[in-house]
Amino acid sequence: MRIIVVEDEPVTRMDIRCILEDAGFEVLGEGKDGFDAINLCTSYHPDMVLMDINMPNLDGVSAAKIIRRDKLCKCVVFLTAYSDDIFIEGAKKSGVFGYVVKPIDEKSLLPTIKIAYAKSLESEKNEQKLNDITKRLEDRKMIEKAKGFLMQSGGLDEDSAYKKLRSLSMEKGYSLRVISETILLQAQKGEKK
Repeated sequence: MRIIVVEDEPVTRMDIRCILEDAGFEVLGEGKDGFDAINLCTSYHPDMVLMDINMPNLDGVSAAKIIRRDKLCKCVVFLTAYSDDIFIEGAKKSGVFGYVVKPIDEKSLLPTIKIAYAKSLESEKNEQKLNDITKRLEDRKMIEKAKGFLMQSGGLDEDSAYKKLRSLSMEKGYSLRVISETILLQAQKGEKK
């Protein structure tokens, strides 16, 4: 796993780096505030960012929101001295996968980051499945609209309209979605004349 450590206390940062490297993880870089976290993630696209919540200039919660929104890394885990509900709620809203309360030790850190990373990979797969389903639905809607247009404008039944779309798709070497979009664009141009 490729990790970035962002912590404003240099001694803590060094301790975390040692724990990670001793466990066989690759530490790509270190930072001391949220801006460093964003810049390092933009440069390296790590698997994980271990980041303090309370840092100068830009706090961890705000940085995590940007990192997650822009998909700059797969997983963010917070390191913090705070276990108050207000910090936990902020963490939940920022889309992080783990929360480790300081002082940091190997026994609590390593299992947390392994589980958090596994959960982030699972979440990524689910997101990809959702995107695939959404795309297929959008494709289907487009094909149904084009089929409806062919039925109405050409006096075709549903089966014949679909066969025409498939035939064009195979003949021209374009997907059914592209053929359907093209037919509907042509229909719109015809309506404007």
